[in-house]
Amino acid sequence: MSGLTYKDAGVDIEEGAVAVEKMKQYVKETFTKGVLGGLGGFGGMFELDLTGYTKPVLVSGTDGVGTKLKIAIMKDQHDTVGIDLVAMCVNDVLVQGAKPLFFLDYIATGKLESDKVADLVKGISEGCKQSGAALIGGETAEMPGFYSDDEYDMAGFTVGIVDKDKIIDGSGIEEGQVLIGLPSTGVHSNGYSLVRKLFFDALDLGIHDRVEELNCTVGQALITPTKIYVKEVLKVLEQVSVKGMVHVTGGGFIENIPRILPEGMGVDITLNSWPQLDLFNFIQDKGKIQLEEMYKTFNMGIGFIMIVDKKDQDKVLKIISDMDEKAYVIGQVKTGHGVNLC
Repeated sequence: MSGLTYKDAGVDIEEGAVAVEKMKQYVKETFTKGVLGGLGGFGGMFELDLTGYTKPVLVSGTDGVGTKLKIAIMKDQHDTVGIDLVAMCVNDVLVQGAKPLFFLDYIATGKLESDKVADLVKGISEGCKQSGAALIGGETAEMPGFYSDDEYDMAGFTVGIVDKDKIIDGSGIEEGQVLIGLPSTGVHSNGYSLVRKLFFDALDLGIHDRVEELNCTVGQALITPTKIYVKEVLKVLEQVSVKGMVHVTGGGFIENIPRILPEGMGVDITLNSWPQLDLFNFIQDKGKIQLEEMYKTFNMGIGFIMIVDKKDQDKVLKIISDMDEKAYVIGQVKTGHGVNLC
């Protein structure tokens, strides 16, 4: 009788090596001039180009995709949630004015399937290309007995750079300034525990069931990747003094906007000042969810917010429009506290 092997215990090293070969092409597509070395080293190396910086500051961020991964697993579509992973990280460091430099990922699964892992990395690569970040490292862990065979989880980490004098921290926010909202593509990567409870428990729908109000299947409505805002925001920052920015993630408007407001400042949000997404209307109606709960849980169609002086609002709108993107004036800063929906 031969002795036990690692494969007998559920870990297939050969399949892992195949996965690395399949993902290599996607990783290389993200490489920028700062990348040193190739795939397979023990550490990812990145050479900083500090031209134009007087006091460079590195800004880091880490996040995951959350239970949206359940949608990908149910739908058996794995090539887009990597975009969500990158977006959740790079949009966060962007808030402080940082340009993303590089990204690293971590993927853990019960049973490693090379095609599935390659699809996950394909999505991560696409997110990195959209944000200008190089994918310089990652880890794939096969963990039998910890995850079921078809389950996986993902985490990401990014580093960006901004000059110390150009850090955006909200300290310049004053009464009368306006909030410019950049539209979301849907639920993004937050609120999925509530979304899944509504669609699959309360409404007893299946992932492939068609919803007439949304003109698509449940899976199609819920798998749409998170939008990455790096290119249009960095373009605005080149020309306009932005006073504060918000990535509308978990906690929605209610929790995220106050994070960047100085003491004694609040905001009025003008409802219906941007196009409403059918998905949020459906969720609110079918779930009989109170308006404040919706704005405390979801992005409600606005994924990123910039606060600028009123005199600069038209310039910002034009910059974004010239990039074939959309933006809307959605509110203003006032003396007070928190977020007022009006």
